[in-house]
Amino acid sequence: MEQNFNLYHIFYTVAKCKNISGAARELYISQPAISKAISRLELNLNTTLFLRSSRGVKLTESGEILFKQVESAFTAISQGEEQLLRMQKLGMGHLSIGVSSTLCKYVLLPILQPFIRQNPHVRISISCQSSNETVAALESGSVDIGLIGATESMEKLVFRPVMEIQDIFVTTRTYLEHLKERIPAGSPLSSRTVLAESTLMVLNQENYTRQYVDRYLSQENITASRMIEVTSMDLLIEFAKIDLGVACVIRNFVREELACGHLIQLKMPVSIPGRQVGFSYMKGSSTPETVRKFLAFFEASAKGTP
Repeated sequence: MEQNFNLYHIFYTVAKCKNISGAARELYISQPAISKAISRLELNLNTTLFLRSSRGVKLTESGEILFKQVESAFTAISQGEEQLLRMQKLGMGHLSIGVSSTLCKYVLLPILQPFIRQNPHVRISISCQSSNETVAALESGSVDIGLIGATESMEKLVFRPVMEIQDIFVTTRTYLEHLKERIPAGSPLSSRTVLAESTLMVLNQENYTRQYVDRYLSQENITASRMIEVTSMDLLIEFAKIDLGVACVIRNFVREELACGHLIQLKMPVSIPGRQVGFSYMKGSSTPETVRKFLAFFEASAKGTP
């Protein structure tokens, strides 16, 4: 193929220059080498491509047909080279990210905003989905990188921690006061009693956070009499703030509500173990340039490097 490409390149140059001497100067090869290449191409195609005269060369009908196709091919190659150079100069590219809506809002966006400012020509696509769905998307190749919670089954993934998160139970003082009225007099208002008598608000069962919390509740033999499932942690936070029940949320994302007293944290006998959130991508595969750039930017930012 490489030899044929060279022959077509010589043919294309001769056709543009309309003489062999001009093509020789442009290609930096001898006139006999060009004549030999044209003869070889004509032999390969079993046709005459040029009519030769003292004034130069002229394409035959067969040559005209071939030139139109070859010209299109070399134009496409030239345009491709220009596009690549432009991409390299502007830092263009595409980065596809899989992330849950909660992690997207509270973790990804603060990282993504300065990255976009520094790399305005990178095209970003975000798939908001559960962490389990993001892992499946990574394995299928439909996303480049995922922001997920660490799991025990990550042997196929590279995991780069971003932060540790802590699941907690929150409610309002008003809800606790109303709850006291429903509990028999003299009964201690322990965290277990509160959870047992409360409306417990959690994410739906497809969510990895919910699965993680369910394991904790099972290990601690904690049950709730009523349960509300939702698909968004933002809704859990808002429901808790209007005295609807006790919500299981991530402490990192309700710091302001806890600081100002809109929500209070239930002190559990055994805290839910903390867990890591981080960026993941497939092991052993060729990591796209945009992923390497994004991770390098994140790590530099985490270290405080400008």
